[in-house]
Amino acid sequence: MRIKVLAFAASLLLIANSSAGVPQSTSSTTSSPQAASLLTQSAKALTGSVPISDATLTGTAEWIAGSDDETGTAVYKAVSGAHRLDLTFRNGTRSEIVSTSNGIPSGSWIGLDGVSHSIANHNLMSDAGWFPAFTLGNLISSSNTVLLYVGQETRNGASVIHVSGSKVFPNLSGNSASIRQHLTQADLYLDSTTLLPVSYVFNLHPDNNALQDIPAEIQYSNYQTVGGIQFPFHIQKFVNGSLALDFQVQSVSLNTGITAVQISAQ
Repeated sequence: MRIKVLAFAASLLLIANSSAGVPQSTSSTTSSPQAASLLTQSAKALTGSVPISDATLTGTAEWIAGSDDETGTAVYKAVSGAHRLDLTFRNGTRSEIVSTSNGIPSGSWIGLDGVSHSIANHNLMSDAGWFPAFTLGNLISSSNTVLLYVGQETRNGASVIHVSGSKVFPNLSGNSASIRQHLTQADLYLDSTTLLPVSYVFNLHPDNNALQDIPAEIQYSNYQTVGGIQFPFHIQKFVNGSLALDFQVQSVSLNTGITAVQISAQ
């Protein structure tokens, strides 16, 4: 596998597949009952009635930046409102930490030199993390999110159901409102038979240009049951059609008591 990224922040955040295209903005301010129902059914397919407070995924990963081709171990920790990915290679550790406080996201990435770099806020507005249960939970529970049913499609050779979502900003108007809504635009694709998420598509942007879209994608596959919950044991991230990070999950730990504060402070 080969992964092409411009920088570590991009490798972790710019998850794209050029064939997915750029999600189309929506001007609607009213959710589709069908879309909301499908996401609720998908969440039930993922977790049943099992409550989840936190999850830790461990496994192996391959990452390439320019001429660097690195393989090593990966640990991903998630709670509602925060997640962290640590990649450990022969020459050091690379990390990404994202958290949300009072509805405001913040994030940073840490390179091999141990220096922390802030992630531009506009690259956090559609960040879904790697754990589909929390992704769905955030979409369903947000009062400012508009969900639209797009329809049934064929994607990567499989039959899927396409649901689109974005946030509205009633306190803003004109271009300010439409730009921010576009920055939160995301498209979720569910397996037509199981309703499990198979792809999450969105846009990211250069740090200094929120108006320039970079199509991004997370793909989920190889679902397995752990503690009554469906987990994707293969998670891939793409940048402009090139695989950016390949995570092969080997084990999952649930409800171990980790908190958002602990994730951010590590």
